[in-house]
Amino acid sequence: MCLEELCTLLARHARPDWTTAVDGVLISKVDRPDPPAPSMSGTVLAVIAQGAKRIALGERVYEYGAGQYLVASVDLPVTGQFTQAAPDRPALGFGLVLDPSAVAELLLQAGPGDTPRTGSGAAPSGMAVSAAPPALLDAVVRLLRLLDEPRDRAVLAPLVKREILWRLITGEQGAAVRQLGLADSGLSHVSRAVRWIREHYAEPFRVEDVARLSGMSVSAFYRHFQAVTAMSPIQFQKQIRLQEARLLLATHPGDVTGVGHRVGYDNPSQFSREYRRQFGAPPSRDAARLRTTVRAPVPFGALP
Repeated sequence: MCLEELCTLLARHARPDWTTAVDGVLISKVDRPDPPAPSMSGTVLAVIAQGAKRIALGERVYEYGAGQYLVASVDLPVTGQFTQAAPDRPALGFGLVLDPSAVAELLLQAGPGDTPRTGSGAAPSGMAVSAAPPALLDAVVRLLRLLDEPRDRAVLAPLVKREILWRLITGEQGAAVRQLGLADSGLSHVSRAVRWIREHYAEPFRVEDVARLSGMSVSAFYRHFQAVTAMSPIQFQKQIRLQEARLLLATHPGDVTGVGHRVGYDNPSQFSREYRRQFGAPPSRDAARLRTTVRAPVPFGALP
């Protein structure tokens, strides 16, 4: 019953830009399967009410469909593809941006023993899929109902968002969500490194320096970074460089060499080779195709 009402609410309130009147809440409605497209995941909860999507993160592939949710606890470079969507049965999804400070506040308010203990081993994966329990779906439906109740929205929406966070914190993927709010967790250390690499993606770096910046030994940094992102730090940087290059080529299709240099490639041949390996076509040909198939950007790659 929850899924039926969820589909109705999502279809009614879907907008082209995916936004809603509730801050941090997004709705997707897609009526055809898409080719694989690179983007950043964002730190989000994504719930599918209808349809299905496939997300590739490094060597890992995540598939989720109706009644399932995906948590992305780190902003990661992913490749997403809708696998089930049609005009008469579009893919419908709910997204909630995860705020580390809101997670931290809930953890501080929780009583002793109210949350499962977070393991002391490797950091959890930055992305995971689970079946959505009825309590989580019920909270999502109640939050979306507030889109029809503007008088109540300002007061009640923050309370229901906190409930959804609590369901995540105490749920199957709670370890990753809890670490999102812990300042000294392995995931938070990796997130610090991820932010640094994203901000300095065009610059060469030594892994030892990024490990030190993250507050970890080199061996621990490698282990945690690989667990969270499914990539090495250098592979992660390459993914960011190539995604940024593709965005630049969409607006500067005639300057392949210049774009390669801007994202950190001094060797045009290497840029072309790695770009083709990533996107299936050399930069110039892909740029021409992008100009004929340009679409509005998706806010978060992990959203359904």
